[in-house]
Amino acid sequence: MELLQLEYFKAVAASGHVTETARRLNVTQSSVSRTLGRLEEDLGARLFDRVGRTLQLNEFGRLFLRRAEKALSELAQGRQEIADLSGLDHGFVKLAVNTAGTLPAILRLFQKKHPTTQFHVSMVTTAEMVVLLKRGEMDFGLSSSPVHDDDLDCRIVLQDPILLAVPPGHRLASFRLVGLTELKDENFIGVRSGYGARDLTDAVCRSSGFLPRYIFEGDEPARVQSLVEAGIGVAFVPGTSRSANENLVYLSLADEHLVRDIALLQCQGHYLSKAAQEFQKVVLEFFAGVSEPREPSR
Repeated sequence: MELLQLEYFKAVAASGHVTETARRLNVTQSSVSRTLGRLEEDLGARLFDRVGRTLQLNEFGRLFLRRAEKALSELAQGRQEIADLSGLDHGFVKLAVNTAGTLPAILRLFQKKHPTTQFHVSMVTTAEMVVLLKRGEMDFGLSSSPVHDDDLDCRIVLQDPILLAVPPGHRLASFRLVGLTELKDENFIGVRSGYGARDLTDAVCRSSGFLPRYIFEGDEPARVQSLVEAGIGVAFVPGTSRSANENLVYLSLADEHLVRDIALLQCQGHYLSKAAQEFQKVVLEFFAGVSEPREPSR
């Protein structure tokens, strides 16, 4: 069995198309097909079923994919260990996030100390983050909610209160404290379900007898506040994501349960490069120095 067979198999399993996989890997379609054929011949079983124009993993394929992902992850960690020992690179950190408010400050602090380290940052949902960490495709996850999983180490680094962002001319803009029941008729802007802060606010609102009426949902938390500024609606905003924009007003919420726990996640037993170990130290140093959030602006 060859390493190339595992890599092509994983890629086709993700895309469901030989042609698309070949184009992405910059190889010929026949090369991918032949390599998969040799793998199935070695295993003595077909790994895919053709459904229409796509290839879908069958029972054998799903079983083998779990093993292949573990094998490829172990090999990647081995390469990183050798690179660390031989000093062949300047360091690379892979980070999955679903809370980005503190990320610029963390990266700025880290790069002052380690200016040659490179980063790959992916904005994902909590469920996607867990999968990526377990596959070994990310070193850390910075999550807007804790994750309870035996395979993951979860360390809460900050308790972050949720605020309400409104434009200056809004009927509530002069308030300093708002009860949730006053918001049941508002139009909301927010990220889609699956992000920790969204799931938390939905759950707390539901316990108060209503669900927010979202007129815009997206994958870019930074866009939420710009739409509030434009007068499209109001938004629940984590305290650490508050901007200095004078065209936004931030109000405290009366419900004491609207506080999210920011957590640093990593997979148990996953090898951390020297760069990743240094990044972990900086993250913990940063959050240890974060003061209590200021009073919301008026």
